[in-house]
Amino acid sequence: MSTTGGMKKFGDLVGSIDEGTSSARFLLFRAETAEVVCFHQKELRLICPQEGWVEQDPHEILSVVYECIERTLEKLVELGGNPQTDIVAIGVTNQRETTIVWDRTTGEPLYNAIVWQDMRTSSTVDQLLETVPNKTKNKNYLKPLCGLPLSPYFSAVKLRWLLDNVPKVKGAVRAGSCLFGTVDTWLIWNLTGGPDGGAHVTDVSNASRTMLMNIETLKYDKALMKFFDVPLEILPTIRSSSEVYGLIKFRPLQHIPLAGCLGDQQSALVGQECLTRGRAKATYGTGCFLLYNTGTAVIDSYHGLISTVAYQMGPNALPVYALEGSVAVAGAALGWLRDNLNLIGGASESESAALEVENNGDVYFVPAFSGLYAPYWDPEARGVICGITEDTQRGHIVRAALEAVCFQVRDILDAMNNDSGTPLQKLKVDGGMTANATMMQWQADLIGLDVLKPKFVETTALGAAMVAGRAVGKWDIENVSVESDSTVFKPQISENERDVRYKRWKMAIERAVGWDKCL
Repeated sequence: MSTTGGMKKFGDLVGSIDEGTSSARFLLFRAETAEVVCFHQKELRLICPQEGWVEQDPHEILSVVYECIERTLEKLVELGGNPQTDIVAIGVTNQRETTIVWDRTTGEPLYNAIVWQDMRTSSTVDQLLETVPNKTKNKNYLKPLCGLPLSPYFSAVKLRWLLDNVPKVKGAVRAGSCLFGTVDTWLIWNLTGGPDGGAHVTDVSNASRTMLMNIETLKYDKALMKFFDVPLEILPTIRSSSEVYGLIKFRPLQHIPLAGCLGDQQSALVGQECLTRGRAKATYGTGCFLLYNTGTAVIDSYHGLISTVAYQMGPNALPVYALEGSVAVAGAALGWLRDNLNLIGGASESESAALEVENNGDVYFVPAFSGLYAPYWDPEARGVICGITEDTQRGHIVRAALEAVCFQVRDILDAMNNDSGTPLQKLKVDGGMTANATMMQWQADLIGLDVLKPKFVETTALGAAMVAGRAVGKWDIENVSVESDSTVFKPQISENERDVRYKRWKMAIERAVGWDKCL
């Protein structure tokens, strides 16, 4: 079948821009079947000007995304497709919390993007805690409004730092030319015209990570904006996750509707079809993120989790919420073993290295390089490796790094079960680390649940494509399933062994927490 005479070789295609922390990709999916027709991926550079600071160049983010689009479309043409007739919509999914400010008239960034991992704002958090009424320094003071604890992780704190410390940002705010956004907003604004009428918007899933949106009303909250002293004029308009935000002006995709947007972890939740209450997924990437669908109810966590908007399927739809637990360091620990200790040549070598030893040698590794996220929320925690003896080998430390991710997932699942009152029956997984089958078996062992890894692994990109296709009437998300066969990992150790090892992990955690306060 050719594209002549109005025929489409692949049928309707939906594009997905998947902009992550370490790379960006553009993928083309066949609507409703979720088959990937072609894609292109390119790595992104991290800039670390000093300890604890993590930045990216907004221009580089944009140029890498443009390059991925162009290369993918070239591949589509080579396969016999036609970009202008075959592609019906584009969706965006992105690293969350990463903060960008730019000039609305020139389109020029006013500073590098401050990445979600960045810890420079620890002092900003301390200053903000001093303003909490009654001098309680309660980091959960704003949680009833936004669902989030006060932490360097979230965008409003990064924006406050920029407003306080970067003269160009202060000047642009005074001049009325400053725009703020997370990465989704930066991409959508540029793709739909930039200074020439670009749509300055975000979706509810990304807005729920800023600490500026009221999680119940889905609108910017006056009390939150006052607390952070952020002007409304610089903030993007909040829209649903599945609607047309504008038509793309970037030439290869000109006039195609940009119609879907989800933060990367929420996008993986949709891509894994966790669309009913009680379903959960874990994505193993630079960090590890667990989301548990709580339906249309916001569940307040009393065990260190955060409440977040999962998605909103159209402007008139009810929002769907999730409990989330975040592990700051997952795949990043393997990068540390490679770059800092030269223990492995790369992440792909981690499985074979860990299998050089018969067991973990009673070695436990807490990779709290810049604090611990859920459920501990301790920015003062630092990494520790416990249990080293003269018999400890390379394999023990590599295995401990992999098991550390599994133990942290157990921490979060225990909190989710306590908060939701409905114990999880199985865990769906995705992300780069799931290529390590041995680690996925350890994960099942250490949580005592079946772990399901779909054969189709591009779930983050898929979620954005699904909501974009839905917005233009080309993807019936609720009634057409794209679930693929899964590899199932079943627990193979006793409950007693599981509990003993988890107790050891908790002992290691005790040694890591509050480390910086000891100085």
